[in-house]
Amino acid sequence: MSAEDAAPERFDPEAAPGAPLVEIEGLTKIYSLEKGFSKKKVLLSAVEDFDMTIYRGETLGLVGESGSGKSTIARLLLRLVEPTRGSVRYEGQNVYELGRGDMRRLRRKMQIVFQDPFSSLNPRHTVERIISEGIEDLDSKARRARVAELLETVGLSRRLAERYPHEFSGGQRQRIGIARALAVEPDFLILDEPVSALDVSVQSKILNLLRHLKDSFNLTYLFISHDLSVVRHIADRVAVLYLGHLMELADKDQLFGDPRHPYTQALLSAAPAVGEDTSAGRIPLTGEIPSSVNIPPRCRFAARCFRTLDRCFDDTPEIEALNPHHNLRCFNPAPLAETAAGEQQQQ
Repeated sequence: MSAEDAAPERFDPEAAPGAPLVEIEGLTKIYSLEKGFSKKKVLLSAVEDFDMTIYRGETLGLVGESGSGKSTIARLLLRLVEPTRGSVRYEGQNVYELGRGDMRRLRRKMQIVFQDPFSSLNPRHTVERIISEGIEDLDSKARRARVAELLETVGLSRRLAERYPHEFSGGQRQRIGIARALAVEPDFLILDEPVSALDVSVQSKILNLLRHLKDSFNLTYLFISHDLSVVRHIADRVAVLYLGHLMELADKDQLFGDPRHPYTQALLSAAPAVGEDTSAGRIPLTGEIPSSVNIPPRCRFAARCFRTLDRCFDDTPEIEALNPHHNLRCFNPAPLAETAAGEQQQQ
């Protein structure tokens, strides 16, 4: 068995209740935009009142459709954009209160791997230069040795260090991107759709590599994806995002086995796992995800929901705990079996 195929240790929330690494509270990003020739100001709500804790050693999956705010959250965590309000604490320290020098040092602990491995690599630089950009306090010989070690760590030959990004396949380029992120010895990796641009056969190899690296280097992951099957393969807990709001957060087995939010149920019904019972059928979602501009004060999923109440169009539900490991934002949650029964009665 190769190192990449090694089975990962399962994250146990009970084992680390007092070890939060990243604490997100009330995180909000609202853009003020000018619309049309009138220059009328409109508000675009990218993320609003987002609360979440990421525990050291876990892989937290963040899923949602395009436009749901996943990548905005990634940029807010790294302080690549400033929030409208809210806080992000890394090891108890509010990142938005740090000066430039302290923030630069903190970013060595918080790295990101991007979706498109080609556009994220400078085509004019060799692999050695790309990976070694963040390596400091080493002479040229030691830097080359470090790059060679990192290449072998991600499953590439050290002889490839003098090549350029265009000489590699998509999977190899993503390995280079991972090596670059590891070069500064981070504790926390944000993986922003890291396999969505790759072939399915390559995806599994990169996912196995990420699981192996997590165990080898004691890393913590925020794994962002729109693909539930990928998240199911790698995540310990899963957060479901819709139009900038956190809708459901639960341990992976609980979320996939007993989803309660209608949006989560619809997503899962559209992407059943191999061997899963699909007799209940697919839960259709009508219409497209609404605009994030001037969102009315109501449940953001109400316009597409199949289980609405009158209050869903008048009030915004708050996040509530169903149990210590399952949080939900919904006025009318129900087990999937009840949802399926209701759908059948309507047909």
